[in-house]
Amino acid sequence: MSKEKLEQLRIKGYDFDFKYLFSRAWQMFLKQPVLSVAYTMLIISLQLLASIYLEKFAFIFALFLAPPLYSGFYLVANRVSLGMPVIYPDFFKGFSFYMPVFSIWLIGQILVALGLFAFLVPGIYLAVGYSFAVLMALFGGFDFWTALEESRKLVTVRWWKFFMFTLILIIINLLGIITLGLGLLVTVPITFYATYILFEDLTKEVFSE
Repeated sequence: MSKEKLEQLRIKGYDFDFKYLFSRAWQMFLKQPVLSVAYTMLIISLQLLASIYLEKFAFIFALFLAPPLYSGFYLVANRVSLGMPVIYPDFFKGFSFYMPVFSIWLIGQILVALGLFAFLVPGIYLAVGYSFAVLMALFGGFDFWTALEESRKLVTVRWWKFFMFTLILIIINLLGIITLGLGLLVTVPITFYATYILFEDLTKEVFSE
């Protein structure tokens, strides 16, 4: 990824449409519905097992396993977008990027927590601002700190719209929980697919290769 082109994008500005994003995310989900649901079910099952049988150590899953597992959705979304075949092991390739992804989740959550604890508003600002951090590391080739900062600077250009996007994602997943949790099997992958599609659309002219 070119930092110079990212800066040009920030100066130029951008916009995006919610309906278009979620329509494309839904279409992406329909291209791999069985694998997407199966993988989401695996993640949810691991979270439940950790909370039930390893209650005191449930944070281990959230800290060490969740980052690469959830990153798998982005990598599969990339393959679908490129028209490449997808097999179930592709979802686990987030472990190939373990250290940058883990570092982003760890440092990002610490900074967000400090912001929330201190003045609340900075924490909310950072939580939204880091929306693209993992994607910046996976596809931009940045180290964890650069990924966090480049994400924050890009999102800040339209922060309020990203805030609305984040709220919509939260509401969608809350609706998934209301349906006895079964809806999460669809809403979780759509959440990551929509985020990937937004990232891809905004940065398609930024890549040096």
